[in-house]
Amino acid sequence: MELRPPGPEEVLVKIAAAGLCHSDLSGINGDRPRPLPVALGHEASGVVVETGSGVTDLAAGDHVVMSFLPVCGHCPSCSDGRASLCQPGHAANAAGTLLSGKRRIVCDGAEVNHHSGVSAFSEYSVIHRRSIVKIDQEIPLVQAALFGCAVMTGVGTVLNTCGVRLGQSVAVVGLGGVGLSSVLGAVAAGAGQVIAIDLSAEKLRIARDLGATHAFLADDPDIQESVRELTDGGVDHAVEMAGAAAAFELAFRLTRRGGTTATAGLASPNSVFHIPPVPLVAEERVIRGSYMGSCVPSRDIPRYISLFRSGKLPVDKLLSSTGPLEGINAAFDRLDRGEVVRHVVVMP
Repeated sequence: MELRPPGPEEVLVKIAAAGLCHSDLSGINGDRPRPLPVALGHEASGVVVETGSGVTDLAAGDHVVMSFLPVCGHCPSCSDGRASLCQPGHAANAAGTLLSGKRRIVCDGAEVNHHSGVSAFSEYSVIHRRSIVKIDQEIPLVQAALFGCAVMTGVGTVLNTCGVRLGQSVAVVGLGGVGLSSVLGAVAAGAGQVIAIDLSAEKLRIARDLGATHAFLADDPDIQESVRELTDGGVDHAVEMAGAAAAFELAFRLTRRGGTTATAGLASPNSVFHIPPVPLVAEERVIRGSYMGSCVPSRDIPRYISLFRSGKLPVDKLLSSTGPLEGINAAFDRLDRGEVVRHVVVMP
């Protein structure tokens, strides 16, 4: 693979750490088709090596975290404060290009598509400035990588999409890296009850360690009755992070009258969930989708890092293991089997 130099408003970054996420896995197994060939990896941190023309606020040596959606800053969605819906950003990601419309990776003379504008499973990457957030150099780069996807999506869904208030009840269905980040977000928001739900007893244990007040196996036949009894009718907010229709339907059933059911789980495009329409009217239910945790990366990543530094968002506890790039296939196998929360590839 060859890497072309950065063009206007682009940056050459030496990748320091890159997390393995189910969004990468869904591209590998075909659940979410990507334009091929593609260089994967979208959750990462690194160090600036070189900047292209027009980049005046970054310099060589700066530490950065990448966002998996470039944010143009001026489309109707961005102008409305909804950067996670940036229209040019989504178009570039779908096409496999940077926000500039260019591809900077070449293999045997042919262009290779970028993954979410980042392509972090590599020693170096050329990334558009609008996909980059500068961070304090005191933040460990391995932990910093997690803020680019897992933390931004999980914490953002709780704080931005749902707007969880002090004392409210929150259920999180699906405890991968993003789901456990939602648990951290709910605890940081001061939720009175944080209910963790998963098929894995080990992940329920981890959720307890992160501050969940209650934990239930997702296949418990009495789970709906138990949660409704515990919360006097259901939770204020149920967040689905498993990326499965059955998980979303469970989250909906656990939500109280007038409550919010939100999902950031990216299920197969062929998946369909079924809910009765009557509760939407008679119980004034709210269903919310959440992409990138409804975040503005330049605003929210520094905020979440500040919470991490103050001890209110112990993101480091999400880190299951680290390893070299050469071990990435075995690490993806472990992720596919549900054996890790977050494995991070550390570059030399």
